[in-house]
Amino acid sequence: MNIADLQKMDGRRFPARRLTKNIAGGASSIQTENFCMGIVELDPEGGQVPWHNHPEEEVYFILEGKGEMCIGSERKEITGGQAVFIPPNEFHQLSNIGKTPLKMIYCYGPAGDVDHWKQELEGTLPKEGVDVPSLPEGAWPQCTDPAE
Repeated sequence: MNIADLQKMDGRRFPARRLTKNIAGGASSIQTENFCMGIVELDPEGGQVPWHNHPEEEVYFILEGKGEMCIGSERKEITGGQAVFIPPNEFHQLSNIGKTPLKMIYCYGPAGDVDHWKQELEGTLPKEGVDVPSLPEGAWPQCTDPAE
C-alpha cells in the first residue's frame, strides 16, 4: 500500500507566495497516469496561483480562506467549501484576498507537471496583458517575480 503523508512532505515553495504539496503525481510517492492532485496553501493577502493556462481540465476545491478566482473574463470571490471547474486552455488565477492562509486542493488530468510551475520558478511566466490575455478588470495583479 502506498500512502502519501502530507505531514512528512516539504512541498515546493513558489515565488507567488504559496506552498504546494503533491498528493498524487509529481513529487508524490503516489504516481498516477490519468490525473494529478495536490494541496496548496496561499499566503495571506496576495499569495496566489498566478495567471496561466494549460491543456488539462482542472478543479480547485477551497478548504478554507477567502480568494479571488479569475477564469477568462470572469472574476468572483470564492470561499471554503466551494469548488470551481477550470476548462482546458482557459486562463485562470487564484489570489488569497483574506488575512489568513487560503488552503485548497487541485485536481487536473491527465497527469504531468503543468508548464507554469517551471516558468514561475525560472521567472519566465508570461505576463498578463503583454504576452497573454489580460486579467479581468479589477483583479489582483499577477505575480511574475522570479525565485530568489
